[in-house]
Amino acid sequence: MAHEDKERWDAKYISNPIPDKPVAFITQYAKSAAGSRALDIACGMGRNSKYLASEGFEVDALDISSVAIESLRGIRHIYPKEVDLDVCEFPVETYDLIICTYFLKRALFPQIIKALKPGGIFLYQTFVYHPDNERNPSNRSFLLEEGELEAAFAHDLDIIHLREYWDIDSNGKKSFKAEIVAEKKGRTG
Repeated sequence: MAHEDKERWDAKYISNPIPDKPVAFITQYAKSAAGSRALDIACGMGRNSKYLASEGFEVDALDISSVAIESLRGIRHIYPKEVDLDVCEFPVETYDLIICTYFLKRALFPQIIKALKPGGIFLYQTFVYHPDNERNPSNRSFLLEEGELEAAFAHDLDIIHLREYWDIDSNGKKSFKAEIVAEKKGRTG
């Protein structure tokens, strides 16, 4: 599966470049992190990693696509790494900020919690299943269920912001999305 995913994403990034503008949700909340060490999961072509680096973060940018990772090489304060997120292990209590946009791998949820430092901030935004969606991944396993983010993270993280909402893309297609801003419990000082 990982090899097929890699080929698919490499082809997508070559033929259909992703916008360079960071996700507004990330620009709105990233500065709430107290430290400077960040992880961008499934970073793609690095629009959010580039923004974080411009704000003073040291960013570990992970993706399965060699095309995406090569595009980030040599950018100051970004440390790109080609990884298979099916088997990748995050270092424990390392990050002040972890972000993930439009990528869902539920098996990573416990790793995300462990990888955050106490007081670290987690920002996540992706699609939620709804029968009225007009734009989202075709595989339902890549879609959150309503209420899933709260259920997955409320025990270990303090939820600062949680929202499920309808969004309209630039082509006028509507999709149901969810976003969370949460802080790992146990901040000292």
